[in-house]
Amino acid sequence: MRLPRRRLIQLAAGAAALPALARIAKAQTYPNRPVRIIVGYSAGGVSDILARLIGQRLSERLGQPFIIENRPGAGSNIGTEVVVRAPADGYTLLLVGVANAINVTLYNNLNFNFIRDIAPVAIIERAPLVMEINPSVPVNTVAEFIAYAKVNPGRINMASAGTGGATHVAGELFKMMAGVNLVHVPYHGSSPALSDLLAGQVHVMFDNMASSIALIRAGRLRPLAVTTPARSETLPDVPSISEFVPGYAASGWNGIAAPKNCPAEIVAALNTEVNAALADPKIKAKLADLGGTTLPASSVEFGKFIAEDTEKWAKVVTFAGIKPD
Repeated sequence: MRLPRRRLIQLAAGAAALPALARIAKAQTYPNRPVRIIVGYSAGGVSDILARLIGQRLSERLGQPFIIENRPGAGSNIGTEVVVRAPADGYTLLLVGVANAINVTLYNNLNFNFIRDIAPVAIIERAPLVMEINPSVPVNTVAEFIAYAKVNPGRINMASAGTGGATHVAGELFKMMAGVNLVHVPYHGSSPALSDLLAGQVHVMFDNMASSIALIRAGRLRPLAVTTPARSETLPDVPSISEFVPGYAASGWNGIAAPKNCPAEIVAALNTEVNAALADPKIKAKLADLGGTTLPASSVEFGKFIAEDTEKWAKVVTFAGIKPD
């Protein structure tokens, strides 16, 4: 039986629409089972806290558990590879951060391409680091510190929470832009670095605000500046490094990503839900306690942010000749 031409056209149009309808239906039913958020660090750190904060809110809004799974190791690369290799169905997500952007250049033999193999979903927050010194260092401003460092080249020790991490590359960027010679002393985490900073064994550190804020408020460390272009609401009287070194900017940040080829409808749905959570005053307050500020953005805007940050840290890692431990 031959069908009329008009009927054939209608059937063809209907068939062409089926994949789109299927994608829409899939997004509308997502999630229908628990979702994993992989964190590339041990439980209890800032990244883990952020993941649990967002995961709990997504669970409440979407009606399915968002389970935090810690996969520490290799500067977060182990956890990242778990997600890269996972099915691109929206049920395995990754807490991404500045370490991922740095690692693109820091590690030469990764089994994945971070920029190519992940789908940016939503950025959660950005937080400044704090340039802080032991109070025995005889300076009170960034300008005084630069002058002091230039008359004491190679005699000022700069602590970090580990080679190639944000607390290291932020200091290397400062060295590069301010033209000073500081001796890098890496530690395994902020706690031992802060212990030696308090003891005067090292002199300066570019630390995460969440790790140092209590010591700063107690007067045990002297903050010279924050690393973001704008001042921080958490330390409003502390200037930005950029006020002394024009163009300087560094920050920690965290967001959510999925494996590449995750359906666009699911990425869009997750982006909407994360941004809705970030609009909650309670979430904003909790992030502020950690020194961070919310950064609602589309998934496309987040992707551009990641690309720009990756390019920036590639220049610093290459210039400083940083190699992973």
